[in-house]
Amino acid sequence: MKKIFNILLIVSMIAGFSAFQCSSTEITSAKLYIQQKNLDKALESLKKEVAKNPKSDEGYYLLGYVLGEKGDIKGMLENFDKSAAISNKFAKNIEESKKYHWADGFNKGVQLFNKAAKYAGTDSSKALFQKTIDTFKGAIMCEPDSVDTYKNLAFAYLNIDDKDGAIKQFKEVLKRKKSEDAYVQLGNIYVQKGVKLDADGKKDEAIKNYNEAIKVLEEGRELYPNNGDILLLLSNSYIAAGKLDVAKEAFKAGVEKEPENKFYRYNYGSLLLNAKEYAEAEKQLKKAVEIDPDYENAIYNLAVTYVKWGAGMREADPESDAYQEKYKLALPLLEKYLTLNKEESVIWDLLGKVYANLGMNDKSKEAFENADKYRK
Repeated sequence: MKKIFNILLIVSMIAGFSAFQCSSTEITSAKLYIQQKNLDKALESLKKEVAKNPKSDEGYYLLGYVLGEKGDIKGMLENFDKSAAISNKFAKNIEESKKYHWADGFNKGVQLFNKAAKYAGTDSSKALFQKTIDTFKGAIMCEPDSVDTYKNLAFAYLNIDDKDGAIKQFKEVLKRKKSEDAYVQLGNIYVQKGVKLDADGKKDEAIKNYNEAIKVLEEGRELYPNNGDILLLLSNSYIAAGKLDVAKEAFKAGVEKEPENKFYRYNYGSLLLNAKEYAEAEKQLKKAVEIDPDYENAIYNLAVTYVKWGAGMREADPESDAYQEKYKLALPLLEKYLTLNKEESVIWDLLGKVYANLGMNDKSKEAFENADKYRK
């Protein structure tokens, strides 16, 4: 389930209907019906009022108020606009109504989201998420600059696998606020779209999405150069788009500019690993681990660098055992990684193979047993 932003507190809205005098019969009747919570009758009276008096600022305001109470946010705002076009007499009341309905819609949207999440994977869940979307849209109509409402709406779209809907909302977020999380989310959605299109054999469309991801993530990197998620998604997008050389130059420049930035070191090293430039990959990844000895991704990729380097050496010269030196360098890294993530069966399996290649049969057996133990 995608995360959602916290619920807001709501203060109740009190309509000041008695502040304006000299009302028509229809207005007076409507106010009475509103106090009695007979909204249908109030609506009937107010429609008569505005038909008879098209310049009735109070009539349009009250009509908007009643429609808001009935859940017709679009109709509410249309009538508020008509009232405001006639006079500003009800400007304060209109503003308070908009704030109330925004907060009310936000809260109801959060409640619906949480309810939908309880039924994840069912038809009921999808229907509830659609209702969540409609509710957040109504809130946005009342407060078009509420960043958190756009974020929540985006997460609701993601929960029904509507990536295009989510993309649109995260773009709205970035128009209003350069949010670190929004760059990560938007970049990741483009990457996931690209992966799906790749799997479906639609390579050209996939590359378009990877390029969109690159565009978003490059902008994010300029603002947040220390965000590891942005940098990782960016390097993966470059690779997926077939722009390995461009990626290497970009991250090389990042390393030169900020040599103590572990994320630049890690991503540059990982790109070099992907390009089979093992000696230079080792240099960058070792530095990343030196900067942060518990940097799991860097520890793992440095170990993989040694394993692949050693495998390449053995393939090139099957008679030599020089490759074992690289495997020996990988050992403490894999062991360290497993102290941080002991239930990763894939890593236990890799460690077992490394032990076996070094003739450490007892340890190899134990590692393979752990791989089976944690395999899901």
